[in-house]
Amino acid sequence: MKEEIIIAGFGGQGVLSMGKILAYSGLMEDKEVTWMPAYGPEQRGGTANVTVIVSDEKISSPILSKYDTAIILNQPSLEKFESRVKPGGIIIYDGYGIIHPPTRKDIKVYRIDAMDAANEMNNAKAFNMIVLGGLLKIRPVVTIANVLKGLKKTLPERHHHLIPMNEAAILKGMELIREQ
Repeated sequence: MKEEIIIAGFGGQGVLSMGKILAYSGLMEDKEVTWMPAYGPEQRGGTANVTVIVSDEKISSPILSKYDTAIILNQPSLEKFESRVKPGGIIIYDGYGIIHPPTRKDIKVYRIDAMDAANEMNNAKAFNMIVLGGLLKIRPVVTIANVLKGLKKTLPERHHHLIPMNEAAILKGMELIREQ
């Protein structure tokens, strides 16, 4: 198994932390992983993306030009990365951030209304965990148990009380994701 993933959106949407949690979760399962972030000078509002590879075998390079899965959280990222999903691959997008949905017919397209769900939960910070739940429903590259361990590793101890809320957000994302 080898999954090459790009997660792309605006800074502040939890793009980089989603990738980091995915990478840590892969490590917890003794998989080979890479985590390669890319972002502009702005911390919030600028574009951000992260490439994550999770594999059962050695990874030759963290640099990719094509992806198995693209998680797209805004329109500029869709315009940049839609063409870079491999035929037969997957795009997962948040309905709130996309005006013109993906149009390719040689890939599977899934919509998740994560921003709406985060607002319903009264927790905007749950957004990225809802999206991650959607990914794990479609492509279970890591287990939820190891995602929770990854959260424990990446979150400062003072935020460990938020782990149950994050688990609820992941489960909510698994319920919400729909093929288009």
